[in-house]
Parts: sequence; structure tokens; C-alpha cells
Amino acid sequence: MSSEAGAKTKLTYREYVLFPNDGRRHEIIDGDHYVNPAPGTYHQTLSRRIQFQIYQQLELAGQGQIFDAPTDVQLTESDIVQPDLVVVLEANRLAITPAKIKGIPDLVVEILSPGNPDYDRELKKQMYQRTGVPEYWIVDPEEHVIEQYVLAGKEYELRDRHAKAIVPTTLPGVEVDLSKVW
Repeated sequence: MSSEAGAKTKLTYREYVLFPNDGRRHEIIDGDHYVNPAPGTYHQTLSRRIQFQIYQQLELAGQGQIFDAPTDVQLTESDIVQPDLVVVLEANRLAITPAKIKGIPDLVVEILSPGNPDYDRELKKQMYQRTGVPEYWIVDPEEHVIEQYVLAGKEYELRDRHAKAIVPTTLPGVEVDLSKVW
């Protein structure tokens, strides 16, 4: 890092672990600290319904693990987030440590919050793309839509906007039935 006047120091995991345990979500994106309130009950209901389906098909089959928030995911030295859901396939299991996931997960799911949808649609999407997360879902609780992004090279491509159908994932043998989510 440059020592030029006005250069900002990026926060890292060392500072992250010092944030207070105050019931809010603290995240570091590209070295900047962001704070969001705890999710609401409908948000948590959707998260649980998606997690349950992925758990049944992936984790019970021994193909990987799914974690829900608050699970720390350290993508880089200065990118530490708590996605709503995060999937790590068995082939990448070494990314799972006792304290956090350190490395790139195979799927990240973020559920939009009513007060700040741009946080997940723009800032976090750009970060997940930049760090190489292969598949990223944005769940819109108001529209009842899941936007499925898949990394193609270094850019995300919108695979589809799913509303009432089955969402096929890039994970082996895993799909999510939206009739069981909404």
C-alpha cells in the first residue's frame, strides 16, 4: 500500500474480528466497513426454505456443505462478508475452517433487504464477481424472483430470472423448487 498523503488503509480480517457483536451484520468489502441490521423474519423464512432444499440434495448426499448467516466468508485479505447462504462443495472443503470459510465458495445466495437492495445488487455482486465466486443468486422477496448469475470468464452472466420454476444450479444434482420457497 502506498504511503501517499490521503491514501486510505484497507481494513482486513484482523480489524474485522474486533467489530462488536451487536446483532448487526458487519462486513468488509474492498477494505471498507459496512454495517446492516439483522434480517427480518420473512427474509429468514426464505433463507431457511432455500437452505433446506440444498441441504437435502447436497449435504445429505456428501457432496458439500451449506452454511447460513452469520458465517464469516473471507474471500480476500480485505473482503470479509456474511452471505445469507454459502455453499462449499466437497472438492473445496479445505476452505472450511473452524472459524470461517477462507477462500472462494461455490455458490453464494443473498436475499435483498427492503432498505438497501443496491448493496447486494451492485456492491456485493461486483465483489463476488471480482473474487471469482462461480455462482451468485440474488433473491428478491418482494418480486418473488431469483436472479441467477454464473461466472463466464471474469464477468457474471445472468443465467435467468426464476419466478415459479425450478432453479437448476451449477452444483451437481442440485435444484431449488420455488413453489416451496415463496
